[in-house]
Amino acid sequence: MVQTTRVNLASSNTQADFILDFEQINIHDIPRVGGKNASLGEMIQQLAPQGVRVPTGFATTAYAYRYFIQQAGLEEKLRSHLTDLDIEDVTALRHCGRSVRSLILETPFPPEIEAAIARAYLNLCADNPALDVAVRSSATAEDLPDASFAGQQETYLNVHGVKGVLEACHKCFASLFTDRAISYRTIKGFDHFTVALSVGVQRMVRSDLATSGVMFSIDTETGFKNAALVTAAYGLGENVVQGAVNPDEYLVFKPTLHQGYRPILKKHLGSKEIKMVYDVGGSKLTKNVPVSEVDRQRYALTDDEILTLARWAGIIEDHYSQVRDTYTPMDIEWAKDGLTGELFIVQARPETVQSQKSGSVLRNYVLHSENQTLTPLVTGQAVGEMIGQGPARVIQSVQNIADFQPGDVLITQRTDPDWEPIMKRASAIVTDQGGRTCHAAIIAREMGIPAIVGCGNATQRLTTDQAVTITCAEGEVGKVYAGQIPFTVEETAIDQLPQTRTQILMNVGNPEEAFRLAEIPCDGVGLARMEFIIANHIKVHPLALLHFDQLEDNQTKREIDTLTALHTHKPDYFVEKLAHGLGMIAAAFYPNPVVIRLSDLKSNEYANLLGGASFEPQEENPMIGWRGASRYTDPRYRDAFALECQALQRVRQNMGLTNVIPMVPFCRTPEEGRNVLAEMARHGLQRGEDGLQVYVMCEIPNNVVLADEFSQIFDGFSIGSNDLTQLTLGLDRDSALVAHLFDERSSGVKAMISYVIEKAKKNQRKIGICGQAPSDYPEFAQFLVQQGIDSISLNPDSVVKTTLTVAEMEEGRRDVH
Repeated sequence: MVQTTRVNLASSNTQADFILDFEQINIHDIPRVGGKNASLGEMIQQLAPQGVRVPTGFATTAYAYRYFIQQAGLEEKLRSHLTDLDIEDVTALRHCGRSVRSLILETPFPPEIEAAIARAYLNLCADNPALDVAVRSSATAEDLPDASFAGQQETYLNVHGVKGVLEACHKCFASLFTDRAISYRTIKGFDHFTVALSVGVQRMVRSDLATSGVMFSIDTETGFKNAALVTAAYGLGENVVQGAVNPDEYLVFKPTLHQGYRPILKKHLGSKEIKMVYDVGGSKLTKNVPVSEVDRQRYALTDDEILTLARWAGIIEDHYSQVRDTYTPMDIEWAKDGLTGELFIVQARPETVQSQKSGSVLRNYVLHSENQTLTPLVTGQAVGEMIGQGPARVIQSVQNIADFQPGDVLITQRTDPDWEPIMKRASAIVTDQGGRTCHAAIIAREMGIPAIVGCGNATQRLTTDQAVTITCAEGEVGKVYAGQIPFTVEETAIDQLPQTRTQILMNVGNPEEAFRLAEIPCDGVGLARMEFIIANHIKVHPLALLHFDQLEDNQTKREIDTLTALHTHKPDYFVEKLAHGLGMIAAAFYPNPVVIRLSDLKSNEYANLLGGASFEPQEENPMIGWRGASRYTDPRYRDAFALECQALQRVRQNMGLTNVIPMVPFCRTPEEGRNVLAEMARHGLQRGEDGLQVYVMCEIPNNVVLADEFSQIFDGFSIGSNDLTQLTLGLDRDSALVAHLFDERSSGVKAMISYVIEKAKKNQRKIGICGQAPSDYPEFAQFLVQQGIDSISLNPDSVVKTTLTVAEMEEGRRDVH
């Protein structure tokens, strides 16, 4: 016997039975108006006083939908189509969905519902008869913390007139049974007839004349809670949501933003090839048009707009976390009105992937290339920090999804919710278009599979049945390799690590990995290498930017012009990129200390940077030549060092990341140390002001012998065991001929370390170690603990193991005493 869902039909219905203004509803009204509309009402009521702007409107009720279904006798007919449907049969699913939607669309609304919608619309546009509205579906099983239902039903933009609004509402009712909605509800275990459909009719924000996008109050890839991710493109927001464009991306650090700082950690320029605008005089409501090259080559948002949106993301997240009494990161759509210049929030829902993950186990995917250098077939933005593989399946149109086989790697231009019936069966997804907040990215995260989006040419470079490996485990750039390359998944339990007296710090070089590495329990960063950012992210010699006109090689000048296209003053490129890289690392571990070593490239390494050969000397032994502190006050390099200081100043003062501790490398004499501090002070980095500490590397025997004097100049030491071993033993660690003699455990090296620890303690200065030895040799770590060192900074893969080892050593020492 078929069980039907009945509503209690009142003998005489009122306007309020069918329609509620947004100002009348809040988050507790999801059963009445669905998740989307309830959220809009909640924000209008609660967040407007905090400056968050939300366009007003009204919602049809779930009662109105059920009234329509029951009055027309549709439920039994709909059930007959859906009974025994196999959603894995894509053809059958498509046929069923089409039949059900047609049944709803061919059934007219009851006159009382039509009248209620018409009255509400006319009231909404009383002050503007030509008002355009957005008509959005809002299901009662939607925007839940563990199931987003995002994009399952339809949205219609640029709708005007009573007739247009009624038609759009009718289509929204029918869209409760899109193929993807039928499939998604079945997967999530929701009965089709316990879910009702509300429609939100909302004033249009004229973002067709400006910009729009999506933002998350959490980093979507790592789940890092303290960053807001904002994406932006031109025109209406559907292109960003659907992944039809590669948008700009901006990362903002929330804790210091709320303290009044301007902590933009990252700005990534998207290609933004097209924009969705009104189809004025055309046959459709909207259309896509090309974006001019000038607009494509500039950021779609100003810094002030980025910060405003990120601030709103934090306000919205805080509010919903209070309402739900649990931490609730949010997925938010925003739009800018091109007529007024105002920003608006047009949707907000709970984020449903990172918020559901367990933080007790750290998973690390490792590709095993057998020491071969792999060349990717295509690259794009990585989504998921995982590795997947299988036969490629290139599908250009949703009409051909029946060709897809379980375990295939889906290769397509972009996805929208119509693709979801096969996405759950993919081993990975690769798209030509889209950014990290597009549909393909969101669904891949929800399904727990890796995806690479915005590749540009994947559908041309890859072929069906070609075996491929997709890796998103190597930073922000996702890579597609030919063949099925072996990989392993390492799991580490991190929820019960003991607390040690000795600080356990981490060595971090790559800013792109900082948020992920911050998941590993530690006390901060003992070594962040500035030269890694210069060599791998900036790629240009600072003097080549300062003296660009002196460069003679035209090819080099063209390459530098390309990299610095967004900066009218080329040195600003160096400062901004360096500040963003350092800021990412400092933010990831905030408020714990982050020790940033000032640049320590050697002359041969600097010469390899773009334009570097024109400014670097030829040295017989660069390892003990013009490096570290000796450069900073030298007239030949002083102006370049000023750029480093400006970047550090921006991180500390503009971003508010005062946990940064600069460290001077290869400082040969106390006098040189004093000169470097004076040079830093000239650029606003005055030791002692605003809590600024400055450390020195202890890597030259003279640092040990004169430890008392160096203690009067600097706030702490970090032992660089690699260089200290090299110079104590008198060998070149770059020379294979004497490599077998290199050993940090040498009694002479250990004597130097023991002596400098004693001196630092006597002078009440912090002392740690950031060399390789504690990561490689447990007995060396034990020696350091026995000497009473304050901190040990380790490679990320050694932190958990060494923490356990150090805890055992400290426990043993307590037992002895």
